[in-house]
Amino acid sequence: MSRFDDLVETAKKYQNRAAENYDRIRKLASELKDGFCQYLGTGHGVCVHLVPPVGQFQPKTDLDTAFSIPPRGFRPLGPVLFGLAVRVSEGTDWIRVVMHCHKQGERFMIAIDHGPNYTFKLPLSENDPSEFYNLLYRHITSQFTEAIERYDRGTDARSIGFDFSDPNETA
Repeated sequence: MSRFDDLVETAKKYQNRAAENYDRIRKLASELKDGFCQYLGTGHGVCVHLVPPVGQFQPKTDLDTAFSIPPRGFRPLGPVLFGLAVRVSEGTDWIRVVMHCHKQGERFMIAIDHGPNYTFKLPLSENDPSEFYNLLYRHITSQFTEAIERYDRGTDARSIGFDFSDPNETA
């Protein structure tokens, strides 16, 4: 076997792991999107979408752009970022919460951008995600309540830890 053949074989093994990592994170993200919307208990339609982790976003799920790595082609093996757009009004006001997800042994670690971390054990089907939903809900609401408290005290008006969707942006 030539060095090139060895390199190609090694890269193939790497890509198999990268595909497995991506597929697992994509499945977890989809389950979290659906589960968190159900957890919120809205009777007014969809309240959570998977969106790109950076840049402008529209509140609609697009699995081809919702992750920091592409769904096809040569993918890096490592942490994957994705965004959850969460509706925060009866109208069309959405925020984006960015998640950093990576596998460590038989666990998936999720770090909420500007927030706490959470660990899911594998296989994912054996997890009760309600503890994560509570954590995510508390993180989102605390961003708003802390900004309200700063405003009421007359202290610094730091920005809230979320990106808001642009209602004037067309898809």
